[in-house]
Amino acid sequence: MKHYAVIVIGGGHAGVEAAHASARMGVSTALITHSFSKIGEMSCNPAIGGLGKGHLVREIDALDGLMGRVADKSGIQFRLLNRRKGPAVQGPRTQSDRIVYKQAMQQEITEQDNLSVIESEVKKLLIQGGRVKGVEMADGSIVGSDCTILTTGTFLNGVIHIGDRSFSGGRIEDPSSTVLASQIGGLGLPMGRLKTGTPPRLDGRTIDWNVLEMQQADEDPTLFSFLHTKPVLPQIECGISFTNEETHEIIRENLQKSAMYGGRIQGVGPRYCPSIEDKVVRFADKDQHQIFLEPEGLSTSTVYPNGISTSMPEEVQERYVRSIKGLEKVRIEQPGYAIEYDYIDPRAIGRNLALTAIDGLFFAGQINGTTGYEEAAAQGLMAGVNAALQSQGKESFILERSDGYIGVMIDDLVSKGVSEPYRMFTSRAEFRLSLRADNADQRLTEIGIELGCVGESRAAAFSVKRDKLVKAKAELESLSMLPRELESNGIQVSKDGKPR
Repeated sequence: MKHYAVIVIGGGHAGVEAAHASARMGVSTALITHSFSKIGEMSCNPAIGGLGKGHLVREIDALDGLMGRVADKSGIQFRLLNRRKGPAVQGPRTQSDRIVYKQAMQQEITEQDNLSVIESEVKKLLIQGGRVKGVEMADGSIVGSDCTILTTGTFLNGVIHIGDRSFSGGRIEDPSSTVLASQIGGLGLPMGRLKTGTPPRLDGRTIDWNVLEMQQADEDPTLFSFLHTKPVLPQIECGISFTNEETHEIIRENLQKSAMYGGRIQGVGPRYCPSIEDKVVRFADKDQHQIFLEPEGLSTSTVYPNGISTSMPEEVQERYVRSIKGLEKVRIEQPGYAIEYDYIDPRAIGRNLALTAIDGLFFAGQINGTTGYEEAAAQGLMAGVNAALQSQGKESFILERSDGYIGVMIDDLVSKGVSEPYRMFTSRAEFRLSLRADNADQRLTEIGIELGCVGESRAAAFSVKRDKLVKAKAELESLSMLPRELESNGIQVSKDGKPR
């Protein structure tokens, strides 16, 4: 029987961060996933970051995680959101080339020491004496472990809904995990159902771009990784359009054909990323809703229409999409859909993301009731580090709310639970003035070095930056200027003659 210190189940955004972090800690790690080719798949929008989410990605990067540097390698439109506001609430974001993102993530996994990928389905957790000892695979083989991390995303009893059609699936064209879900459901854990959704994918060659407003990338791009200074790929535009009264009327007329409003979905959806049906119903006073037409890459014609996720029947999707300016003759490549899945009440886990009822079992990502790539990746990193520490007989690594957005998110989850898919916002962090995206490395990289999850190249780069910061701070503290000198440098102070 093959034995690993840590087994990670699932190759999504949480799984890759968990496996990579565990391997960086120097312990033998296995990542078990249905297909290596799906590692790094961006199942929904082709974008990373945003308000609050961008802070999480910077913190992941500060601890030498993957998402930031992979996003930089695949970014095709970098924008700093809230640029006109203070640095505490500014959020880096990029649209990514979906293919390049996946390729770059797979390369990171392939090149990491101590990390093996096993292409298979986990049928069963092996639990003995209140502790997980490993897993049983679909072919009956056994893989042992000291610790196991579950990062099942939307696959745990996943059901896809398109109008009146419902079928089992973890995402479109991928099977759900039903056998493992049955075992987890029998463990007596507090569980529930959540749902999320995605819009139809469009053929960009059939969009009339000439009639649309276009959004440019920032001229001075803000990247995610503290190791990078400029984009790798060419920067592109995205289109902006709006729904209209005709769009809304088509949706209202067919509301009961929606899986959600037709009563076929029981799970609670994300409040801050509502379907177009939800928008029309909940914001009935609005006569239009904005849509960002985001190209999914440089080598594909597929476009992601951000803002119109749906569970309407395919024929209704076609009607309402073609009522939108610029999309009158568009061809839908893949219909939008809603997906329902099982999650564990996160109050059943500790701040190290380990289940309190069963020793050696960790949860990360959407299984804990969150939504979004960034929230999943941040949990994956923390679960990977803590599973590795536990396998080494060391104390857990806990981030406090004052340490980072990751600490805020985990504390929110394990202390309050969720009633809807959890999404990170700057408003959730009471220490946000000091937890800025631009100082994540100053807050966390040194901690990561001490833990052993930060590699030599990042540690060396941070050492150089830290020395420069110390020198600059010392120079500023020894500097004294009169009000007129400050004013000549654009700093407004009281003209009292006293030096500052």
